[in-house]
Amino acid sequence: MNDIPLSILFGILVFLIFSSAFFSATETSMMAINRYRLRNLAAKKHHGAQRVSKLLEHPDRLIGIILLGNNFVNILASSIATIIAVELMGESGIAVAAILLTGIILIFGEVTPKTIAALHPEKIAFPTSIIIKPMLVTLYPLVWIINRIGDFLIRLLGLNNNENDTHRLTSEELRTLIHEAGGIIHKRHQQMLLGILDLEKITVEDIMVPRNEIIGIDMCASLDVIIEQLVNSQHTRLPLYKESIDNAVGIVHLRKSLRLLRNNQLDKDSLLQIARELYFVPEGTPLNKQLFNFQRHQRRIGLVVNEYGDIQGLVTLEDILEEIVGEFTTNPDAISPMIHPQEDSSILVDATISVRELNRAMQWNLPTNKAKTLNGLILDYLEVIPEAGISLRLNGYPIEIIQTTSNGIKMVRLHPNRWQPPQLAKLKN
Repeated sequence: MNDIPLSILFGILVFLIFSSAFFSATETSMMAINRYRLRNLAAKKHHGAQRVSKLLEHPDRLIGIILLGNNFVNILASSIATIIAVELMGESGIAVAAILLTGIILIFGEVTPKTIAALHPEKIAFPTSIIIKPMLVTLYPLVWIINRIGDFLIRLLGLNNNENDTHRLTSEELRTLIHEAGGIIHKRHQQMLLGILDLEKITVEDIMVPRNEIIGIDMCASLDVIIEQLVNSQHTRLPLYKESIDNAVGIVHLRKSLRLLRNNQLDKDSLLQIARELYFVPEGTPLNKQLFNFQRHQRRIGLVVNEYGDIQGLVTLEDILEEIVGEFTTNPDAISPMIHPQEDSSILVDATISVRELNRAMQWNLPTNKAKTLNGLILDYLEVIPEAGISLRLNGYPIEIIQTTSNGIKMVRLHPNRWQPPQLAKLKN
């Protein structure tokens, strides 16, 4: 080494520092690259993405070759710097070389390249993989030995070194990812994706039509009344029952019944003949499961029953789809058929509205684990059926009771402009 000119030694040292930066940037870019975008590019036959994907199939080997190269060039750079320092300053130059080289390696070989690689992983990983891949092939026996020694030490410490799929997202992690992708995914599409993920958390009783609001045809009524219901119905399918929905006998499709009416063949017996048998849905069924059940049984409507077989409500395929795409209304600007904005900025709301629908329409956060409807939520809070004119706050949201009946609340008025966070409301109270 003493025979090598200082200019060449300086040149080798600079090359080694650049090599250290190369390995540092490669390591960071390979680990920071977006795996899902990488798979998408690889599927489109992007050569750089295909090389990186192949390397990442065995991350232990990739890390092994990168660390092998990085440590080799750093140690060699330290040796070269020591020789140069001794040549220039004698034995006292060793300490100076150690201090200077540490700063140079830290700045130019570690911090700067790793920062750049973290900000632009694809621009670094794709070209560097051209060099890393043949290095791994050439030095694989040495990398294999190093990895086996490392595995042995890990097992010796009682740790598990099995490779797990750490890039598989849970539903909550995917939900967070969609929230953070607001600038990439259109807001409407973002809400739909979140709605799909929420299906597993919502059950059929959260969205069902309560039994007292089920619109059906009483087969005990006169034929004229039945015909009038069929002609004026806003629903495509209606349940048939005798005196009470508990005595439901079938589901009739209006298209078939109106065909009979047009041919003057409609009577109660013919209506029962074209009715389809009932389809029952156990309460507590998650919406994602019920969506597949509707598909498997080729049904669009079902009656929700409890553990005793009593009918609790009615759920349709459209109800589930609305949880994903929003309300189906003829007026695209309408909030909900149960919500009526007033000129004084207040809002009249039918108290039978579901809490979920109200939260979605008003962007509120009322609890959904206590009661399914606004009426039930208010009664649970007051523990008594209130009189009209009573005002209250639920989670900081001001609500005025407008109309009541003997067994519940019928209409309320909301004052969105008077809303305040629950924390502030508690302080004032």
